[in-house]
Amino acid sequence: MKRVLAFVFLALLTHAAQAQPWPSQPVRLVVPASPGSSLDVIARVLGEHLRPRWKEPVVVEDKAGAGGMLGMNTVARAAADGHTLGIGFNGPIAFAPHLYRHMSYEPAKDLVPVVLTTSQPNVLAVAASHPANSVAEFVAWAKQQGGKLLYASVGTGSSSHLTMELFQSVAGFEGTHVPYKGSPEAAMSVVTGETHAIFAVEPALLPFLQSKQLKLLASTGKERAAGQENLPTLAESGYPEVQSLAWNGLFAPAGTPAAVVEKINADVNAALAELAVRAVLLKQGLVPGGGTPADFQRLVQEESRKWGPLIEAKIKPID
Repeated sequence: MKRVLAFVFLALLTHAAQAQPWPSQPVRLVVPASPGSSLDVIARVLGEHLRPRWKEPVVVEDKAGAGGMLGMNTVARAAADGHTLGIGFNGPIAFAPHLYRHMSYEPAKDLVPVVLTTSQPNVLAVAASHPANSVAEFVAWAKQQGGKLLYASVGTGSSSHLTMELFQSVAGFEGTHVPYKGSPEAAMSVVTGETHAIFAVEPALLPFLQSKQLKLLASTGKERAAGQENLPTLAESGYPEVQSLAWNGLFAPAGTPAAVVEKINADVNAALAELAVRAVLLKQGLVPGGGTPADFQRLVQEESRKWGPLIEAKIKPID
């Protein structure tokens, strides 16, 4: 009898623990990028507006390194109780499994997509003095270079890099990839003439656009984005196959209870709908996201299917 009572008591304790409201402690939000980055901005503005809903602090932890994989590995290895989340993006989520022979985590198995936070198209930028003033003129110029075109990117395997690889294959010109450690260095290389062009998100290029050292030729969105109404898309310019988004969203460790994932999703959707949050994000050139966990999972899967073959065909696997 005592053994049965002990079992019942243990079961009741387990049920009580499982039924404990979430969150029951501060929520750690891992940012796989440097302080001041767009991901850091997103994390902090969301954290500020989620704290009143959750009645617990949201502690932002910047953990840059290994193209975002260091931070996402931290999330993948955390307790699956919803108290550790991370902002993942194209690179360490959809691209890395096709780019690296060995990873310390498997995005599809070790992480649960929770909600899309923001997205934005890439833009094609050249130096202000470049002779091309349209996509057609740029492609014609690039073909005349006989493979001597140099294009910058914010890193090997990044959306910046892969978009140009896709554009080259579709438009029929060749160039040499010159990767940099980040957008400031990559953009400056175009300004100084070390390289000839770059695909990047517009906010990363803003200082050089404002000083009229760079000019934009097109965006990679499906349609013209808010704030870019005067900038044609590559689809409009004759290359509908060349579409790319730099996206990011919240991920939780695999095994996180579905009810917790749904609550985080609902609360982040509500925060993203707030005018104050949208104003901060739009000022950064970020398009607020949202949607269900299933919506976000579909996006991740589609991105992996779209870019995986290109990565494997164009980029030597990294050990």
